[in-house]
Amino acid sequence: MAGETTEGALLELKLIGDIAGSFRVPRYQRGYRWGELEVKRLLNDIWESKGEPYNLQPVVVKRDGETAWELVDGQQRLTTLYLIFVFMQRAGLKNVGPPYSISYDTRAKSGNYLQDLDPALADSNIDFFHLHAAYACIRAWFEQKGPTPLKRQEVADDVFRYLCKSVRVIWYEAPKGLDSAMLFTRLNVGRIPLTDAELFKALLLARSRGGAGTTDRAHEIAAQWDSIERDLQHPDIWAFVADDAAAESPTRITLLLDTIAGGPRGRARPRFHTFDVLREKGEQSSPKAVWDQVVDLHARVLGWYEKRDHYHKIGYLVAVGQRFGDLVALAKGRTKSEFGAVLDDLIREILDLTPSGVTALSYESDARTCARLLLLMNVETVRRMKDSTERYSFRIHRGQPWSLEHIHAQHSETLTKAEQWKEWLRLHRDALADLPSIDKVRREELLRRIDDVGDKIDREVFQELARDVTAAFTLADASAGATEHSVHSVSNLALLTSGHNSALSNAVFEVKRRRILELDRQGAYIPTCTRQAFLKYYTDADAQQVHFWSTRDREAYLNAILSRDGGVGAYLKCEEPLS
Repeated sequence: MAGETTEGALLELKLIGDIAGSFRVPRYQRGYRWGELEVKRLLNDIWESKGEPYNLQPVVVKRDGETAWELVDGQQRLTTLYLIFVFMQRAGLKNVGPPYSISYDTRAKSGNYLQDLDPALADSNIDFFHLHAAYACIRAWFEQKGPTPLKRQEVADDVFRYLCKSVRVIWYEAPKGLDSAMLFTRLNVGRIPLTDAELFKALLLARSRGGAGTTDRAHEIAAQWDSIERDLQHPDIWAFVADDAAAESPTRITLLLDTIAGGPRGRARPRFHTFDVLREKGEQSSPKAVWDQVVDLHARVLGWYEKRDHYHKIGYLVAVGQRFGDLVALAKGRTKSEFGAVLDDLIREILDLTPSGVTALSYESDARTCARLLLLMNVETVRRMKDSTERYSFRIHRGQPWSLEHIHAQHSETLTKAEQWKEWLRLHRDALADLPSIDKVRREELLRRIDDVGDKIDREVFQELARDVTAAFTLADASAGATEHSVHSVSNLALLTSGHNSALSNAVFEVKRRRILELDRQGAYIPTCTRQAFLKYYTDADAQQVHFWSTRDREAYLNAILSRDGGVGAYLKCEEPLS
């Protein structure tokens, strides 16, 4: 945040009941605009906290005198809290009113109306309208929670106690030299709130400045912070450690801070949990001790990235849903080799397959497991290139929508639209015309039938023609053993980006092979094992039929998957002994 190194910044948690003084809303802000949704959400947040420590969004202020404040950000929240106090006092539920006052630079009448809340004047001014509507919403909420006077008193007692004892705002007193309007604009254009990372950084820098007899480390820490953020902005470093909860974070260092803070992730994570925990850790030890943990964790991430085995195993685990923080916990107290063994065990546990279990996998019932298996095969193929510096690109992998594709699709029933039927026939006609291994008479007949369809096509005509075309692209040895399961088995599946249209997804091997080669020539990312499957890399040379995906191709591909050298064999569990 601009100006964080300026003297005078203060960051703390402040109970609502401890907020005092007079707050001035400057001219660069609009008036009060919260509606029923925001007011009820605030009341419900307070109520559902049940007396446990709970942090509201930050309130940003600048000193305007001994007990006076310029309210840079948080006007809507402080005004609503003010109205809650006013309601409880006016309804006779509490003897005291708000502990602070609010005035406006350019709307003095709004400040007066905040004191009166006269319903007769509510429609005379847009500010009056919203203030009165919020007050009415607060009254309705208390009446709904407390339908009887006695119950309403109990609700008010609880709310008042929560506000004075457990509900807090993150109080950010901006440095004197910081331009208020600029800060307000940054916080409110696009509604960019203060984040855990920004709040912790401000707290860390404020407490690292030198006092009497101490060394000022603020500039050093600020430089380290920027360096860590810059390292984590490297797309390949970020992609192999950023779990789903961290992927959308505006700052990358947040991943390290969240990990050190611990606690639940995602939506279950309490608001400003990381800031609150790190603040407490700093109070229990020192801000430097907490910062040293961040620096150490950053060094660990870079170490994992440089070690190819760790990079690939960690990247795979994170890609299939493992939390970065859990991996950090597993590494604690272990040597590199011990940690590597733990990673192997974790992959084995997540995969949870035996060799026969791999053979039995089906696209129809085990799609997620098949995808994880094939991703692991691709990662392992690259990792085991001992004389290569190549790395599997988790950056590209995580930037693409992936799907499981049948290497040779024998069914086109999922195509339901005339446009899809025409596209399927067009793709297969192009391949059919160039395929010399198909009997010439048969090929010419199929080409004629496709051409005769024209624009007049229905489901029955398409399905009959598609079956005959598919049969022409299917070798006899493949069809003889092509049970329904073998079509959907992992030996007939590969990872591809899901950007292909449905007609191509239902295409036969030769059509897909041509498309793979075209994409490869265009520089598109094709997973290593997918490319190798379509180039018949796994099939012995004397058994190759370039234009077809045969039973022998499937067997060779399955053996490669099960292999301990480039496949996933090292991560498969032993078969259960026969009883």
